[in-house]
Amino acid sequence: MSTGTKLTGADIVLKALRDQGVDTIFGYPGGAVLPIYDALFQQNDIRHILVRHEQAAVHAAEGYARSTGKVGVVLVTSGPGATNAVTGLVDALMDNIPIVCLSGQVPTHLIGNDAFQECDTTGITRPATKHNYLVKDVNNLARTLHEAFYVAKHGRPGPVVVDIPKDVQFATGTYRSPGESQPKSYRPQVKPDLNRVEEAVELIASAKRPIFYVGGGVINAGPVASQLLTQFVRMTGYPCTTTLMGLGAFPASDPQWLGMLGMHGTYEANLAMHGCDVMITIGARFDDRVTGKLSAFSPGSKKIHVDIDPSNINKNVQVDIPIVGDAAYVLEDMIRIWKARAKRADQAALKLWWDQIAVWRARDCLRYEKTDQVIKPQYALERLRAALKGRDDVFISTEVGQHQMWAAQFLPFDKPNRWLTSGGLGTMGYGLPAAIGAQIGNPGALCIDVAGEASIQMNIQEMSTALQYRLPVKVFILNNQWMGMVRQWQELLHGSRYSNSYSEALPDFVKLADAFGGVGLRASRVSEVDDVIREMIETPRAVIVDMCVDPKENCFPMIPGGKAHNEILLGPADQPAQATPEEGMVLV
Repeated sequence: MSTGTKLTGADIVLKALRDQGVDTIFGYPGGAVLPIYDALFQQNDIRHILVRHEQAAVHAAEGYARSTGKVGVVLVTSGPGATNAVTGLVDALMDNIPIVCLSGQVPTHLIGNDAFQECDTTGITRPATKHNYLVKDVNNLARTLHEAFYVAKHGRPGPVVVDIPKDVQFATGTYRSPGESQPKSYRPQVKPDLNRVEEAVELIASAKRPIFYVGGGVINAGPVASQLLTQFVRMTGYPCTTTLMGLGAFPASDPQWLGMLGMHGTYEANLAMHGCDVMITIGARFDDRVTGKLSAFSPGSKKIHVDIDPSNINKNVQVDIPIVGDAAYVLEDMIRIWKARAKRADQAALKLWWDQIAVWRARDCLRYEKTDQVIKPQYALERLRAALKGRDDVFISTEVGQHQMWAAQFLPFDKPNRWLTSGGLGTMGYGLPAAIGAQIGNPGALCIDVAGEASIQMNIQEMSTALQYRLPVKVFILNNQWMGMVRQWQELLHGSRYSNSYSEALPDFVKLADAFGGVGLRASRVSEVDDVIREMIETPRAVIVDMCVDPKENCFPMIPGGKAHNEILLGPADQPAQATPEEGMVLV
């Protein structure tokens, strides 16, 4: 079918999606998108996954996008269909996930008349998206759709909404190819200023107490960026830490990795950030959960910041060498210049720095009380990690809460795109639909949602989606009967006044799994943990595991809100664990 062909608006949508390489749509039908659904019915190239809620459609598209590197596509109807999608859109915006959401709209002549299932979708989603469009002329539809994909995946990725009135879907117009539809006004800078890169390399080479601070931007830049990062970090011999969203950008099994940093990061990562003299920040945005108290953030260090979005530079933290560009291009230039100038780290200073880090590591900050009396959540995840050892086909998603932080601490990732979690928005209900999206994009993989009993109920209806499409996703619930993170904060800051954080009427998750047509498993004793995990992995159907864990366990380490990295708490009775004199900073 050539450019210039006359098609209905609905057929233009399908043709544009095919030309963009789309093979899967996550959606829910309604009156304002029935022409598109009718067009879907009459073709076999694009698969439609029927979710049970529009929020879940976006989360599933996120899981698909993050695990495959493709753009996730969502199709929802007007009014409540679009508003239900908003939470997912903001989640994708905060975590920089490329999504194109097609929403139906009432006919153009009814816009503004308070028609049935009408809402101002573009107005509502303007702050929830990277960009959005309302298409009122069918002849602009193809160009707009191609532009939406370009905007979603170029520069700093993000969600884009295309709102399509019903009469535009019925109308006949001209189709234009992707090559004719490139936006002229949006050309993100991907290649860096070489002078800045050269400055950065000189500063990196002169460092005495360096650290690489890596975020999800490296993963968004593609697998090559992670490979280049690993190469450069190993060339320098410097320590590396990653954010929650950056897990997998650098191999967790590498001895140069200090673990995750931030509010529930490791002791060694946080104190190294506090005490470094040169910070090499790549694809991270100095989020408040990482920086803690800004006025005490890494005092005295020189900071290099690499980011594709210039608006991120100096937004939260003033830096010394800003570099705007794609992480892969920047790392490629850094490696080339490092080699060309025969740069080498100050080995004497670096040894002293690693000696200091070894002292911090010796605190064993992830230790917990071992017991046979109750299943500790950390133990359950350690046993899950052991059961997954050696498998390369595992994707872990999470809901939001204590279980999310424990999963980040105890489940290591050696490759990018294997860790799917809601970082910026912290959206409960994210994990199950994200696992579904990952399973659709990676049919032979093992996709596990590490969940809490409160968070999983936000989108538990998506078990029906998993069963309809025979997706063997696994839901691994750490059931402590509480909204655990809420309870933890209530203990630390609110005198243990547990206001509405205890779940008094939980469902029987084993029976619930059976009701959906899946498999339910439960472990309530330590001796049952390994057998339940093995059965979960070996069962070729959707599974819900009810892992009954210690209801009193809290997640540590923890940096209290508004505190600095060196005020990290290592346990419930801990005072701020500032470096003691004998392990104080070695100044080189």
